[in-house]
Amino acid sequence: MSRTAPALDIDAILDDDGTRIIVCCGSGGVGKTTTAAALGLRAAERGRSVVVLTVDPARRLAQSMGLTELDNTPRRIMGNGTADDRVDAANGGELHAMMLDMKRTFDEIIEAHADPQRAQQILTNPFYQSLSSSFSGTQEYMAMEKLGQLRRSGDWDLIVVDTPPSRSALDFLDAPERLGRFLDGRLIRILTAPAKAGGRSAFKLLNAGFGIVAGMLTKVLGAQVLKDIQTFVSALDAVFGGFRQRAEQTYRLLQAPGTAFLVVAAPERDAMREASYFVERLADDRMPLAGVVVNRVHRASASTLSAARSAAAAEDLEARGEHDLTAAVLRLHAGRMQLAAREQREQEHFTSAHPTVPLAQVPAMPEDVHDLAGLRQIGRLLAS
Repeated sequence: MSRTAPALDIDAILDDDGTRIIVCCGSGGVGKTTTAAALGLRAAERGRSVVVLTVDPARRLAQSMGLTELDNTPRRIMGNGTADDRVDAANGGELHAMMLDMKRTFDEIIEAHADPQRAQQILTNPFYQSLSSSFSGTQEYMAMEKLGQLRRSGDWDLIVVDTPPSRSALDFLDAPERLGRFLDGRLIRILTAPAKAGGRSAFKLLNAGFGIVAGMLTKVLGAQVLKDIQTFVSALDAVFGGFRQRAEQTYRLLQAPGTAFLVVAAPERDAMREASYFVERLADDRMPLAGVVVNRVHRASASTLSAARSAAAAEDLEARGEHDLTAAVLRLHAGRMQLAAREQREQEHFTSAHPTVPLAQVPAMPEDVHDLAGLRQIGRLLAS
C-alpha cells in the first residue's frame, strides 16, 4: 500500500514574515538553481524584499533572469519591461540576485577586520592568494560568511540560498567546526609559535622543535612556500578568530525558526537517495526542514491506456505490418507510462522512509527555463 506525503505549502512559507532564510540543497542536475530563482521571484511578486544568493559556478541563475552574469554584489532584477519578462513589484517587493565570489568575500573579511598595513600584507601573500581562490573548503567558509553578511545588513527580509551541487551542499554546515580544527591544529600552532614567542625565546624555540618540523616541511613544500605560510598565518591570526565566531553565529542562525531548508530532488533512484541523506543529515543537525521539492515529474492519468496495453497493441500492429506510425506512437506512450510508474515508485520509497516530510511536485517541462516567464511558471507549479 503506497503512502501519500503531506503537501508542501510553498506560499505559506514565502508569505510568512517570520521566514527570513530559505536554503535550497540537493544533488547536482535536479533543478536546484531554477527552484531557488523561482522561489525568489514568486516571493518578490508577493511583496517580499528578496535576495537570491547562488554559490553554483554554473551561472545558470543569471541566465534564467535574463542577465549575462552575476557577481559578488547583489543586483536588482527588473526584467526587460515586457509583460512576460519583468518583475511585477506592484506589492512593493523587490528581487536581487548575486553569485558568491569566494576570493572577493575573503578579501572583504581581511579588509574589514585588519588594519590597512596588515591587510595589505595578507592580500599580497602568495599562500593567501592560493588559499582564497582554490583551497578545499574555502567556498563553504565564504558561503557562511556571505550569508551572515546579508542577514546582518537587514537590507532584505528574505534570503534564498542556492547551494553547491551534490553532498558538498551541506559542507557549509561543517564550516565552523572544520575551521576550528584547522586553527587549533598542531601545524598552525607550530607555525605561529616563533612569531608569538618573540625575542631570543623565539630563536630557542625555532632551534629546538620548530627547526625539525620546518626542515621536514621545507623538503616537501620548499623554503619559500613555508615562509609564505608562516607569514600568512602570523598576519591572519587575529582575523581568523573573528571569522570563526561569525561562522558559528551563522550556524546558529540556520538552526533558528526563521530558516527553512528545502531539499530539491528529481524522481530518480540516485537523486531520491541523496534527498534521503539530506533529510537525515538536517535532522541530525537540528536544522528546520520545510520539505522536499521533486522536479521534472512525469505524470500519468489513470484514464489513459496502460503501458502493457500500449505495448501489446504496438506488437499487434507491427506483426501485421500495419500502421507503422501508430505503432511507434503506442511504443512511445508505453515508455512514457513506464517512466511515470518508475518515478512514482521512487517517490513512494522515499515517502515510506520519511512519511512526515511534506512534498511538492513540479511536472517535467517541455524545455529548459531561461527567462522570468519560465521562472514564474515554475513558481506557480511549486505553489499549486
